[in-house]
Amino acid sequence: MTEIFHTIQNFDESILLFIQENIRQPWLDGFWTSVTHLGDGGMVWILLAVLMLIPKRTRQAGAAALGGLAAGALITNVIVKNAVARMRPYDRMEELILMIEKQHDFSFPSGHTCASFAAAYAIYRMLPGKKGVPFLILATLISLSRLYVGVHYPSDVIAGAAVGLLAGWAGSKAVKEYMAFKEKRRQERSKEQKKNEE
Repeated sequence: MTEIFHTIQNFDESILLFIQENIRQPWLDGFWTSVTHLGDGGMVWILLAVLMLIPKRTRQAGAAALGGLAAGALITNVIVKNAVARMRPYDRMEELILMIEKQHDFSFPSGHTCASFAAAYAIYRMLPGKKGVPFLILATLISLSRLYVGVHYPSDVIAGAAVGLLAGWAGSKAVKEYMAFKEKRRQERSKEQKKNEE
C-alpha cells in the first residue's frame, strides 16, 4: 500500500512540475488565477444556486445545487480532508512556485473541485437538454486552475471531482424524489376530493 501511495505521489509531483515548466505562460497567468478565485468558498456556485431559486423554471436546479454543495462540503471539508491530512504540494515541493496565497486547509481532496462539480452536475441533471453544459465547463476550468496555480495535486482534483459528482447526483436525486412525492400527494388529494364530491 505504501508503494502505491509513493507511486501516486511521484506521478502527482511530475505532473505539477510539467505544468509549471511547459504550460504556465505569463499571458495565461491572469486568466487561471482569476478562474481559481471564482471557486473560493464555493461562493460563485452558492450565488448561482440562490439566483436559480428565484425563477420557477430553475428553482429545482437551484435547490439541487445547494443540496449537492452541502453534501460535498460535509464529505470533503469536514470528514476526508481532516482524516487524510495531506500536505499542500507547495509545502512539500521546494521547486514548485505558488501563484496565489497559501491555503489554510489540507490538500486532499480539492474542495474547489468538489463544490464546482457538486453544483454543476446537480444543475446539469435538473435543467432540460444541454443547458447545464456551461456549468460543467466552468467546473472543469476551476478544477484545472488548481493545478495551474500549484495548490493541489492531480489526485486531489480527481478525488474532488468524484466526490462532487456523487454529491451533485445526491442533491438532484433528493429534489426529484421530493417533487415526485409532492406530485403523488397532490394526485391523492385530488382523487379524494373528487370522491367526496360524488
